[in-house]
Amino acid sequence: MNMRIGELAKLASCQPETIRFYEQKGLLPPPVRSQANYRLYDARHADRLHFIRRCRALGMSLDEVETLLGFQDRPEAPCGGVNDLVDKHILEIDRQIAELHVLHAELSDMRKRCDSARPAAHCEILKQLSESVQPGDAVIAREKNL
Repeated sequence: MNMRIGELAKLASCQPETIRFYEQKGLLPPPVRSQANYRLYDARHADRLHFIRRCRALGMSLDEVETLLGFQDRPEAPCGGVNDLVDKHILEIDRQIAELHVLHAELSDMRKRCDSARPAAHCEILKQLSESVQPGDAVIAREKNL
């Protein structure tokens, strides 16, 4: 079953540019070409693209996807590295959640200080956003984690 890039894109619910990008990054193997020089993909491409898109939907980086594909391409290899990668990804998600909680609290505090509509010149939120950043603010905490 050969399909052109538009058909594969539709099957995977993505854009053809996404497929070309994954090919360029080496995540998808190059397809065969028709006599008219069209890319022709098969079920293996579709399965691999689905795998990549699922990993990306889970927030994995391209490097993480590449690592997982390496394990998938070597089915005889032990999967301890897969577990390690997923554990690290979970820790990163936990860090992001904690950061979002700090942001939520900071924004909620700002919002509480502005209890009514008034001229922008007297807006407490705008005043707070204009103040210099103090040590310990969420912005500094985020920048340290980057």
